[in-house]
Amino acid sequence: MKITIISVGKLKEKYLKQGIAEYVKRLGAYAKVEEIEVPDEKAPENLSAADMEMVKQKEGDRILAKIGADDYVISLEIKGDMITSEQLASKIDKLTTYGNSKIVFVIGGSLGLSDDVQQRSNYALSFSMMTFPHQLMRLVLLEQVYRAFRINRGEPYHK
Repeated sequence: MKITIISVGKLKEKYLKQGIAEYVKRLGAYAKVEEIEVPDEKAPENLSAADMEMVKQKEGDRILAKIGADDYVISLEIKGDMITSEQLASKIDKLTTYGNSKIVFVIGGSLGLSDDVQQRSNYALSFSMMTFPHQLMRLVLLEQVYRAFRINRGEPYHK
């Protein structure tokens, strides 16, 4: 099983790097984990709607270049499905059972994901209707993926 996290922007905060490194290490017992950062598109604060779409498109093109044809893509989107940790565990278990050994999670930039990335996605997942910093979502996502593997193995951790 290979888990890839593709995210827009460079992680700078030391405390997030430490947390992410811890969960990547823990996940090593269950899966190979790869983190891919694609550059965010520099843009001024006051963008027109057309400029926002252009920024998302450029970031989306960078994301799509990192996704393989046989990858199962789960995009993190506010309008995605909100599920429980147990349901995520079940989804991962079913994917591996039916031959999807490469799961790619995609975290967009501050403006979200391009239409092209959303169309390429096999499943849209939402952690909340709230907006979170995309760097923090990497840590939250890795914790939930780790939790999913623990649930699937019947190992203590999930409460």
